[in-house]
Amino acid sequence: MSKDMEKFLSAAWQAADAAGTLMRESWLKPKEIDFKGAVDLVTSVDRESERKIVEIIRRNFPDHSVLAEEETDHQRAQNKYRWIIDPLDGTTNFAHSYPQFCISIALEYDGEVILGLVYEPLRGECFRALKGQGATLNDSPIRVSAVHILDRSLLATGFPYDRRENADYYLTFFKAFLTRSQGIRRAGAAALDLCYLACGRIDGFWELKLRPWDTAAGALIVAEAGGRLTDFSGNKFSIWGSEILASNGAIHDEMVAVLRQVRV
Repeated sequence: MSKDMEKFLSAAWQAADAAGTLMRESWLKPKEIDFKGAVDLVTSVDRESERKIVEIIRRNFPDHSVLAEEETDHQRAQNKYRWIIDPLDGTTNFAHSYPQFCISIALEYDGEVILGLVYEPLRGECFRALKGQGATLNDSPIRVSAVHILDRSLLATGFPYDRRENADYYLTFFKAFLTRSQGIRRAGAAALDLCYLACGRIDGFWELKLRPWDTAAGALIVAEAGGRLTDFSGNKFSIWGSEILASNGAIHDEMVAVLRQVRV
């Protein structure tokens, strides 16, 4: 690992650890909750977590750009590095003291994600990946599952914030996979869903309308753990796109076929 990458990874962990400490101390306490939409929440902890993370990143790399979910969008046109941060993925879970949430931190260089770190502070699980160097869980290498047919797979998904208006459409995908798999989990934190795919706890994941901070770190972790990522049609995945289909690779074509049938 280069010294620059060591510095990047060290700063990402320092930031995630600081945010994770905040969450462990506050997740069972009363929350200050605001609404960005009917089902789109933000808490004071989201904002404080983002403040802590951005402060650490900017202290270490003042010339890097930063894009974070809640408020931060610092552009540094002269530098090709950009940090993409979700300070609290699973806000609705956190707001209800439901123990499934995390911090997601990624680093882009010239438009390509080269570092991903996802930290689940309650279990103390830190998923990490560096471009071309594999993926780990608490420093132990991880790989996607070996499940090779969709009928034997465990899948995960989530629903976009406009689900009250488009519930029937989103449930067509859910029903199609429900009848073709062993089960579906809807845990409410996309970054963790991707990490669970990367370490073999689930075999496939799909979702619509996620944002770059939801997927940047987790997608790299999946790829470095041997998984496959595309859009619903099997085309190249982009963190800026509106669709993500991720799998262990072995069931990917079957999942694309299901999605294609739903859309006919």
